[in-house]
Amino acid sequence: MRSDRRLFVFRCMAASSLLGLVHTEAVADVDEADPPALALGYREDSAKVDTAKYPTHTASQRCSNCRHFEGKATDRSGGCPLFGGKLVAAKGWCSGWVIKA
Repeated sequence: MRSDRRLFVFRCMAASSLLGLVHTEAVADVDEADPPALALGYREDSAKVDTAKYPTHTASQRCSNCRHFEGKATDRSGGCPLFGGKLVAAKGWCSGWVIKA
């Protein structure tokens, strides 16, 4: 009887682990050529922003220190609601940048 319970618990744990893997979806990186990226002037590297077109941009502004960045400051990339949750480069920038409070 005890071994049946252990087997049942083990199978439940294994099944729940597999379900977690099945529902995991890959998240795409934002492409600089995507229409939303073009509209917001997104660049994967903040150093490559056209400062003539975006005069308020400064070198210290990066996605990783933006309020919209959904990742840790140390992450290579993170989600951004401005791009439908797609991944933006931590060292990137767009005109939607707002300092993280």
